[in-house]
Amino acid sequence: MQMKNFKEDFPLLRENPVVYLDSAATAQRPESVINLEMEFYKKCNANPLRGLYDLGFKATECYEQSRETVRKFINARSEREIIFTRNATESLNLVAYSYGMNFLKKGDEILVTVMEHHSNQLPWRVVAEKTGAAVKYIECNPDGTITEEQLKQAFSERTRLVTVTHISNVLGCKTPIKRITELAKECGAVVVLDASQSVPHIPVDVQSLDVDFLAFSGHKLMAPFGIGVLYGRESLLEKMPPFLTGGEMIDSVTRDKVIYSDLPHKFEAGTVNAAGAWGLKTAIEYIQNIGFDTIGGIEEELTKRAFDGLMKIPHINIQGSNNPKEHCGIISFTIDGVHPHDVSSILDADGIAVRAGHHCAQPLMEFLGVPSTTRASIYFYNTKDDIDAFLNSVSSVRRRMGYGE
Repeated sequence: MQMKNFKEDFPLLRENPVVYLDSAATAQRPESVINLEMEFYKKCNANPLRGLYDLGFKATECYEQSRETVRKFINARSEREIIFTRNATESLNLVAYSYGMNFLKKGDEILVTVMEHHSNQLPWRVVAEKTGAAVKYIECNPDGTITEEQLKQAFSERTRLVTVTHISNVLGCKTPIKRITELAKECGAVVVLDASQSVPHIPVDVQSLDVDFLAFSGHKLMAPFGIGVLYGRESLLEKMPPFLTGGEMIDSVTRDKVIYSDLPHKFEAGTVNAAGAWGLKTAIEYIQNIGFDTIGGIEEELTKRAFDGLMKIPHINIQGSNNPKEHCGIISFTIDGVHPHDVSSILDADGIAVRAGHHCAQPLMEFLGVPSTTRASIYFYNTKDDIDAFLNSVSSVRRRMGYGE
């Protein structure tokens, strides 16, 4: 396919020769997002929801317009179901502390997959320690697939909450979320979906998926740092106590009584990141103007190019599926005899940015039998030249480490 050079929309990529292949960690920001966030501070800088004057009204309007944009983007039923947070980690902790601590009890079981990012494991282990519930793992195969048998072995009559990634940040595979949700509903369990790696790349519809909670970070979606989203089913959010307390999340306070605000503000204590929310709105609109079909087509072609090229290089071991279409732009690999940190350093010397380490997924690393990997993650602003530079650099790693090949 003929690809537009989207780098022209991104100041850092336009002005810096770096080959950026770490979008699974954080995406680059298009000029429109940078400009609109700056414009908020220039034209609407006031404390939203508080100032009863023109600037305050403008700031509030921007903030709530952003909430409506997010609602439409993930097809939530109501703006009351959209909570702004700092990131997906905070969103998941909000659910763990506000729902998990209050509605789970001794003997209940919490299911997580072995592929989860630490942000979707550790909060639930804290909940289990405090409530007496137990954390159980849904196993997967080395390619990241989860079979019906593995699901059936994990679920039981004690399953009360299931929390899973939508797309693995290591293997790039999609989890069978619709089937997981079906099984969860059969035993009356709540479903939490970590959509951090999916929302930037594929359409996500919370009503179609029928999940109860969904979390994602704006910065992986080309929005500013410090803005995240929690979607929650309204009937559940209504029952949950606030996660944080303080300003703006109350209706009234006396010496003897506190009445909390209605949704969604009950969960948004303190001064909110209105400029970040406005930037998130702009990022979503930028994605929608391009379209997920275009984004997916570019990523699929580039991922195949990278995958096929790596397969031709001796001593490369790709983690996960043998089918590049199953990687959603994420390729984690090892090189025989070379530590992933050394791989990353060599590529960095060639102007190529990749991630190396355990990717905050150590249980998965243990399951795969590797302590760490090098990860290249592709987004639609990458080009064929980026991939070719990456492959050329990778092919030289063992020689530069003294292996002579």
